[in-house]
Amino acid sequence: MSQPKLQVEHLNLSYGPFHALNDITMAIAPRQVTAMIGPSGCGKSSLLRCFNRMNELIEQARMTGRILLDGEDITQTATPLVTLRKRIGMVFQRPNPFPLSIFENLAFGVRIHELAAGRAIPQIVEHSLQAVGLWDPLKDRLRRSALRLSLEQQQRLCIARLLAVQPEVLLMDEPCSALDPIATAKVEELIHQLKREYTIVIVTHNMQQAARVSDATGFLLLGELIEFDATERIFTAPRDPRTEAYITGRFG
Repeated sequence: MSQPKLQVEHLNLSYGPFHALNDITMAIAPRQVTAMIGPSGCGKSSLLRCFNRMNELIEQARMTGRILLDGEDITQTATPLVTLRKRIGMVFQRPNPFPLSIFENLAFGVRIHELAAGRAIPQIVEHSLQAVGLWDPLKDRLRRSALRLSLEQQQRLCIARLLAVQPEVLLMDEPCSALDPIATAKVEELIHQLKREYTIVIVTHNMQQAARVSDATGFLLLGELIEFDATERIFTAPRDPRTEAYITGRFG
């Protein structure tokens, strides 16, 4: 594998007395889709939130170990969170557009991070919407509220909002859980396109989705990383019997 984009070393996470993640070590390759699978409550979303330190919003959360982004330890408190969350953006289970216009949803982060001003901002908005396939249907409605879009369009808009601030890693926590099958297929197609430029880590309960969209897959169980390998190997020849039991539906 090429130099990892994200390197996780002996990561532990606790919420008070509850040990949510136990000694996680893994390497995430650049410009690939890595899927995290496992039953509810196994630590998938907690791991995802470690990558941009969102768990720090939880008062009793405590994390040890290291997470390296291009070799830099991002768990150090000296790393500015605003900078980190620009480099590592997140898409949540349910779309969360701002209660603003479509245009302002995308321009907001650009202004906050001072990435552009004046006439350059509309160009970034257009480019970001084109990247998620929304420019043509929305170019004449940019001043309308983003809340009036369909759920699938809202989720694409939230991804475009991340792209506008030029991230390096996209975290996706069950990004299709609120969508119907047709909308899910469109978002999965978008994920395939985005991995040409971005490193993507996705949490999903959908085994078929993990098999369709990801290059590598990690199986978590009770806070432990049971197995991490190429997706094809995980789904056809897993090394651990617990992985096989989960992906074949014997538990979970």
